[in-house]
Amino acid sequence: MNDNLVAERPTFVTHLECSLTGERYEADRLHGLSRAGRPLLVRYDLAAAGAALSRDALTGRETDLWRWRELLPVRHTANVVSLGEVETPLIPIPRAGGGRVLVKDEGRLPTGSFKARGLVMAVAMARELGVTRIAMPTNGNAGAALAAYATRAGIETIVLCPDDTPEVNVREIAMQGARVWRVNGLIDDCGAIVGQGAAEGRWFDFSTLKEPYRIEGKKTMGLELAAQLGWRLPKAIFYPTGGGTGLIGMWKAFDELEKLGWIGAERPRMYAVQAAGCAPIVRAFEAGEEHAARWEDAATVAAGIRVPRAVGDFLILRAVRESGGKALAVGDPAILRAVDDCARQDGLLLCPEGGATLAAYRQALRDGEVDEDEEVVLFNCATGLKYPMPEAPNALDRHKPIDFDAL
Repeated sequence: MNDNLVAERPTFVTHLECSLTGERYEADRLHGLSRAGRPLLVRYDLAAAGAALSRDALTGRETDLWRWRELLPVRHTANVVSLGEVETPLIPIPRAGGGRVLVKDEGRLPTGSFKARGLVMAVAMARELGVTRIAMPTNGNAGAALAAYATRAGIETIVLCPDDTPEVNVREIAMQGARVWRVNGLIDDCGAIVGQGAAEGRWFDFSTLKEPYRIEGKKTMGLELAAQLGWRLPKAIFYPTGGGTGLIGMWKAFDELEKLGWIGAERPRMYAVQAAGCAPIVRAFEAGEEHAARWEDAATVAAGIRVPRAVGDFLILRAVRESGGKALAVGDPAILRAVDDCARQDGLLLCPEGGATLAAYRQALRDGEVDEDEEVVLFNCATGLKYPMPEAPNALDRHKPIDFDAL
């Protein structure tokens, strides 16, 4: 831990709070989970933040993640880490989705996924708090983002991933400076190894929601969305949900924006989207449970949402229920069809997890959960360029007559 932090940045953190019990924890100290074994949430003096920053002043800033610095936890300017975290665009998909459907395309971020948001903040705070060695389980994109930012920050990093993690992810993790190991299991099996090493003092555990600051990076999706829509929110959000950090973060962001007086009390219906082959949150939602039991034999083409158990399960379920939304499961065929339709009809290449949100929206539309005239935002969490695509076998022989009618 760094004992001589200097408050060079205008941040208004007051304390951390257990998301289950409300127990307070001191800020500027290294924490993992709360004593109740649940995620810690960062709390701010929002009255002071609102007095220091207006919406108009914010509008005049460069549109990157760090424009929200008063609502972020990093105190010391020297600890900020960045690879260029841009504001991601909202892209209409009128043919594949409909006239009121927008995709927030997170694949434009560094390392090609929305994992950059959470990991840039977590790594910056790790550096601020004196962490020198970290480890984390990943299904792919989170490990790539961690490797990039930890290398940038000079922090030693070990990443464990299931042995069927997409090869491009494994290689980019290694190329960006982390030591990466394949494990014959799922992400929670990798997490168990990380947890064992952390208990032995070998490293700090960077697993999803086991440190407080990834939520703070991910909440910028909600802050950005409100600003992009002129300080209002869409009627519904469809979010690909594994660990659910982004959904939890956005729900927190909306609450903070309301307390600042920048938006009203109206909230989007939050739809937690999972794959039918790994849907613990859906099962818990439908059963009226507060926590989600582990999903056995998890399998889906959307590796990023293949998370059998989420430590923040009750926070996801709470946000979904409070918003009047739902947890939805979609099958792999529908996911792949949505990816193909969006690319061929609207020119936007979704990742499988992004395709799951479009498939879920279509299902919700058929079931009367949403109306086609409602403004809806789908989250495409990574660039589709990282994933396998169908072959394109056509070829021409320039030495032979060209059949132009066949082209």
